[in-house]
Amino acid sequence: MERHLADDGRVFIDMPDDPARNPCLDCGACCQHFRVSFYGGESDAHPGGFVPDHLIVPINPVMACMKGTETGGAPCVALTGVVGLGTGCSIYANRPTPCREFPVWMADGSPNPACQRLRPMIGKPPLPWQPPEY
Repeated sequence: MERHLADDGRVFIDMPDDPARNPCLDCGACCQHFRVSFYGGESDAHPGGFVPDHLIVPINPVMACMKGTETGGAPCVALTGVVGLGTGCSIYANRPTPCREFPVWMADGSPNPACQRLRPMIGKPPLPWQPPEY
């Protein structure tokens, strides 16, 4: 797990491609549970935007969300594979800020409580504590 600090102070997290080190690759529960809402200016229809505009739905004049997640409890349009077996994100390099900022492990090495809550819903065991990265 690599943490990158943006110029504005936001922390972006990139997970490894190795399934042994990335529990997201056989989970995907968060991608089908949460509404993924973000600043609409992240759309590639705006200067400096990067999220593919054809995959988002406007919520209001300022906010947007990923298609499929409008009401929560349904898969994101960018989710690939089968939840609980093998998943990915078709726009990983261009995913919106909430997806970039969502940590599997917290800074102290404890598993994200949201992951711990969602994983049993798809038949996955809880995540173990992981030594923090410095």
